[in-house]
Amino acid sequence: MEAIDESYIQIGMSYEYYDKIEFIKDEWVNGGKWMSDRLVNGQFIKGKWPTIIQGGMGVAISNWKLARAVSLTGQLGVVSGTGIDTVLLRRLQDGDEGGHIRRALAASPWPALAEQVIQCYFLPDGRLPHQPYRRLPMWTLDSPRWQNTMAMLAGFVEVWLAKSDHIGQIGINLLTKLALPNLAVLYGAMRAHVDVVLMGAGIPREIPGALNLLAEHEPASLRCEVAGMKAGDAPLIKFDPRDYEGALQGTLRRPDFFPIISSYSLALLMAKKATGSVEGFIIEGPSAGGHNAPPRGPKKYDEAGQPVYDVRDEVDLDAIAALGYPFWLAGGYDSPEGLVAAHSKGATGIQVGTLFAYCAESGMEVDLKRRIARDISLGSVHVRSDPYASPTGFPFKVVDVKETLSNQSTYELRRRTCDLGYLREAYLDSQNHVNFRCAAEPIDTYVNKGGLPEATMGRKCLCNGLMATAGLAQYQSSGTIEPPIVTSGDGIEKIRVFLSSDNTTYSAQSVVDYLLANSP
Repeated sequence: MEAIDESYIQIGMSYEYYDKIEFIKDEWVNGGKWMSDRLVNGQFIKGKWPTIIQGGMGVAISNWKLARAVSLTGQLGVVSGTGIDTVLLRRLQDGDEGGHIRRALAASPWPALAEQVIQCYFLPDGRLPHQPYRRLPMWTLDSPRWQNTMAMLAGFVEVWLAKSDHIGQIGINLLTKLALPNLAVLYGAMRAHVDVVLMGAGIPREIPGALNLLAEHEPASLRCEVAGMKAGDAPLIKFDPRDYEGALQGTLRRPDFFPIISSYSLALLMAKKATGSVEGFIIEGPSAGGHNAPPRGPKKYDEAGQPVYDVRDEVDLDAIAALGYPFWLAGGYDSPEGLVAAHSKGATGIQVGTLFAYCAESGMEVDLKRRIARDISLGSVHVRSDPYASPTGFPFKVVDVKETLSNQSTYELRRRTCDLGYLREAYLDSQNHVNFRCAAEPIDTYVNKGGLPEATMGRKCLCNGLMATAGLAQYQSSGTIEPPIVTSGDGIEKIRVFLSSDNTTYSAQSVVDYLLANSP
């Protein structure tokens, strides 16, 4: 068995350390709550909002190492919670290099459950060549307790590792669309004392109230959107912390909540009608990576087949500012000049993803990251907004790289399969039962579930593709390995400032220093 990396243990905090943090003041300013002042082992830490929020890029690109590195600079490091249960399983099956996952599991409030996970999935020598990963069942409304256990532990592990050995702030990013595992992941993250929850890809109106309940170790629920069913009749996704072992004494600190939105109307909705408090907003424009909100006007496409945005998609930042909450601008502000511009518009700061995605600490597979960085330095990388790539139907930014799913020939060679299912759509079947389908699954399967054939055209398996980008590619029964798919914002060429002809590696610290170059 590989030895656990002792360098972290020597300076690492125990789980109990976090319980010694005393939150001594919550201050409300202009409708927005400042991060709490804290007393940590007698040391006074002044609470303040960060200038830079590192984007929560999934799957596992914003891993605990990247979030920790950003937090150590004094900014907000963010881990991705997307597919985190599968990420945990695959890291264990790959041998848990450095022993970090086992170290975090041992520190969890659920040691017996953690030991079961290790006994079940940990492979001391890693997988054999071309050995497929063991998989969890796909999520449903009736997922077994073990499924929620894995998600809860995974949320704990990622946040605990990101917060290890320092007192900086850590957030977790989740997608509203991926509702089924979210409550379990959130509770696990809260038991590791996550500071901020960020959520986009939908309207997370119910999340603030769920955070209130989970902080009291009370059952929480979310509505599951079901195609063909009225919103008021939608079934509930339920999670009860009392179903799990582990001491439940005392109230957990409720993390701050930042919805990721693209319009003033959504900001107003979240400010006035969310089920609990909202502490700030991330305002994301269409140049950001990952999923984008579709254009608000009629569907139009440019000569490259990309959706066209116009003035109707511009956010009224004066109206946002008038709500009195801190806000951060994302998409196109990832430069020293962009940060100054954001401040001039009333923003507290900026959220940046792409610059961090290719730094040394990110979770992108190393060879893929170096290859793209080299091509960026040569000016031969292009990003396009693909209106069909995502099974959700939302535009999705892809980097055109050979031998990835964004390449048409690679996409056509891949046999359609849906075996992770995070982006599946819930629908009401002919028997009036809630079932699930994915526009990227085999076309006949999708059509037999009542889906339209045209909805499958161009759809790509983002679940498997993004796992592959993080170095966690599945070997399928067909004997092929899942190809990656890479997403980045339009400003990918800005990475060139960190690159040279003989060096394609740079640090998260260098990104923060670059962004703050023109700031007092």
